[in-house]
Amino acid sequence: MTTTTEATADARGRVAELHGIRAQAVAGPSEKATSAQHAKGKLTARERIELLLDAGSFQEVEQLRRHRASGFGLEARKPYTDGVVTGWGTVEGRTVFVY
Repeated sequence: MTTTTEATADARGRVAELHGIRAQAVAGPSEKATSAQHAKGKLTARERIELLLDAGSFQEVEQLRRHRASGFGLEARKPYTDGVVTGWGTVEGRTVFVY
């Protein structure tokens, strides 16, 4: 039987794990990919969204979504958000949706 203390510790561990996964999703697929994007003179999708929307207004949808494709080695590469960032926020106080 699980005690309240054990259940609390387990829940805290799971929350910490989720925070780690979310940080990984925000960081992008890899530092190499981000560097390659910057080397081309481009910003990442998240950087562009941050510039477009009012500060702190972005609400992301399905941040931890992963593709289910197979073939061409895709099953080995499953980054969070899978290259698509979607959500809503505001631009000069008006609600907009971005993807």
